[in-house]
Amino acid sequence: MIETLEDRILWGTLEISYRYYCSRRRRTLGISVYPDLSVLVRAPLGTSREGVRRFVLQHAGWLVRARRRFEERLPLQPLRFRSGELHHYGGMQHQLEVRQGEKDCVTCLPGRLLVTTRHEPTEERARKLLDGWYRARAEELFRERLSACHKKASAEGIPLPDLRIRRMRTRWGSFSSKGGVTLNLLLIMAPVECLDYVILHELCHFKVRRHGPRFWKLVGRLMPDCEERRRELATYAAILRLS
Repeated sequence: MIETLEDRILWGTLEISYRYYCSRRRRTLGISVYPDLSVLVRAPLGTSREGVRRFVLQHAGWLVRARRRFEERLPLQPLRFRSGELHHYGGMQHQLEVRQGEKDCVTCLPGRLLVTTRHEPTEERARKLLDGWYRARAEELFRERLSACHKKASAEGIPLPDLRIRRMRTRWGSFSSKGGVTLNLLLIMAPVECLDYVILHELCHFKVRRHGPRFWKLVGRLMPDCEERRRELATYAAILRLS
């Protein structure tokens, strides 16, 4: 199981507390602020404590602004797809910027999701463009991660399933007895570690259909840090309004 550590920094006179962990699956540093105002940093294996501190200091201004927006926003307030909102992608929070431009497109920049529309930048146009962009990213990433996770599961005699991607209101993924796996489009907003957990979870259902000791033993054997990932996924269920 991955060990989560606690630390704090001083940004001017403000003290910022955070949790962090290092994982061999991480290639870059990532940071998230949650609705309870807690901060989690994910770092590649071997990153020093000072390296994490420097990263948090570099993002301290953004952290303070993100916390302030959570304090000002009512719980479960629906997104309006307006400039200034916080949206998630790949386990990171990005500030939405909507503006008129030469073509319809979405660009992911450090800390920002830039939505450009050829027409008047209405909320509906911004929503459609962002939804389409999320789906395109998900089609690519989900298939890539399914292939990577299946390499682990194949040792257990688990076949590579057909993949479907759709938005679901109450589940992250599902397994079909016909040999298919469905993943929730919202997983594109969560860290890839959470995506891998859901994929491997569903793959394990090919061998053990029901949740029980045999099932969880299989999941734990293929993914030793599954409990840590499961807890983080539960946090994202609240953030992304999955109920």
